[in-house]
Amino acid sequence: MTVTIILIIFTGIITYLAFTNTTLLNKLIMYPYGMTTPGEYYRLLTSGFIHADWNHLIFNMFTLYFFGVNCEMILQEIQPGAGGLGLFALLYISAIIISSLPALFKHKNDSYYRSLGASGGVSAILFFSIYYMPWSKIMIFFIPIGIPAIVYAILYSLYSYYMSKKGMDNIGHDAHLGGGIYGFLFAFLVDPTHGQMLLEQLRHPQF
Repeated sequence: MTVTIILIIFTGIITYLAFTNTTLLNKLIMYPYGMTTPGEYYRLLTSGFIHADWNHLIFNMFTLYFFGVNCEMILQEIQPGAGGLGLFALLYISAIIISSLPALFKHKNDSYYRSLGASGGVSAILFFSIYYMPWSKIMIFFIPIGIPAIVYAILYSLYSYYMSKKGMDNIGHDAHLGGGIYGFLFAFLVDPTHGQMLLEQLRHPQF
């Protein structure tokens, strides 16, 4: 079983439990106003394993599945065996935490703000994959042809920006862009020599 599948199963279980247990949801959710001591900083991570509704969960896990498997294979080529899997887990978990930091400082005085979702981790995996395979195809249920990964990433980011501006839910849309930037940087640090190849790939679109 891949690390991606394990993360999806674990996230699905925790999300379902939070759907049915408000106390657990409030314990895990990102709540900057109430995070006044280091003892509350665990929320930076736990908020990434709960979601607002089924659509939110399915959207994030679908993206994680498609790109996560690719990322695992890439990292195992760079660092064979357990080392590659460890790097993948590190990328996902650290991305959730780091992409949540801006909201922690931005909303520390807003008692109404709460956020949740795997947005930061998923975006990091998405953009890490794009660093290596910008023109790989992703299939979406209602679109009969594959969409290039880089196009999907742009649409994903625009959707996140739009929803963040609306501010009508608790989903951590702000984390999408931060996670994406982090994923790109992580990919560059792991394999900086691939940067030139990425530029060459972008110059030759493959639709």
